Amino acid sequence: MFTNNRPFVLSIAGFDPSGGAGLLADAKTLEMLNCNGLAVNTANTIQNDIKFEACYWTSEAIILQQLALLMERYPVEVVKMGIVENLQILNKVIDKLMIRNKKTKIIWDPVLKSSSGFSFQEPGEFQIDLESILEKIYVVTPNFDELKLFYPELNFEETVRKISSKTNLYLKGGHRPADIGLDELFTTEGNCFRLEPVRRDCSEKHGSGCVFSSALAAHLALGNSLVEASKNAKKYIEKILASNNTLLAYHNL
Repeated sequence: MFTNNRPFVLSIAGFDPSGGAGLLADAKTLEMLNCNGLAVNTANTIQNDIKFEACYWTSEAIILQQLALLMERYPVEVVKMGIVENLQILNKVIDKLMIRNKKTKIIWDPVLKSSSGFSFQEPGEFQIDLESILEKIYVVTPNFDELKLFYPELNFEETVRKISSKTNLYLKGGHRPADIGLDELFTTEGNCFRLEPVRRDCSEKHGSGCVFSSALAAHLALGNSLVEASKNAKKYIEKILASNNTLLAYHNL
C-alpha cells in the first residue's frame, strides 16, 4: 500500500481543456489544499471558458478499469464525482467504490448543464437510479437550478426534505433568486447551517462548482467535520471568485 503524509482524493470527472472546470480544476484545488489528487476521466469536452461544442464520453469499461487500478494502489477515502454519461454508470462506479471501502465519502457535484448551456443529462433520464445514488453518497452539491431537476413535481422545501432524508445536501447559492451567495447545508440529522458570503469582490468563474466540490472533498480528507469542511470550502471558493476579473480563476494567491 502506498502511503505518505498527504491524503489521497480521487476526482471522477471530465477533462475541460480550458482548465477552469473538471479534472484540471480539481487537481489545482487539491494541490493547493495539500492533498494528493488522483483522476479518472469520464469525458473529453471540446470547449473553452465561454463556448462548448461537444462532449465525447469515456466508455464505462475504461472508467471502471482505471478506477480499479487506482484503488488497488492508493488508499482513497474521499471521492469527488462530476459529469458522468448517465446515472446508471454513476451508480455502477459508486458500487465499485463502496465494495472497495464502505466508508468512502463520495461528494457528488451533479453537473447537469454547462455554463454555456450544453445539457449533460436529459430531464427524464436524470430520475433513473437517483434514489439509489442518494442513499449511497455522503453529500450532494447542487446549485438552485440543478436542485429543481431532482424532483420536478415537488416544491423547494419538499425537495430539500426528500434529498436530506437520504444524504447531506449542500445547496450552492450562486443561482439563488435572492440572497445571492448564501449557501445552505442540510444534514441527514435534520440540521440546517447557513453559510453567509463574506467577500463582496467576487466575480463569476467558469467551473466554480467543480472547484467548490473538490475543496469540500479536500477538507473532508484532511479530517474536518462536514460543517467545518463546508465552511473552509466556502472560504476557498470565495478566494477563487475574487482572484481576478476573468472567467478563469487563479489558485495560487
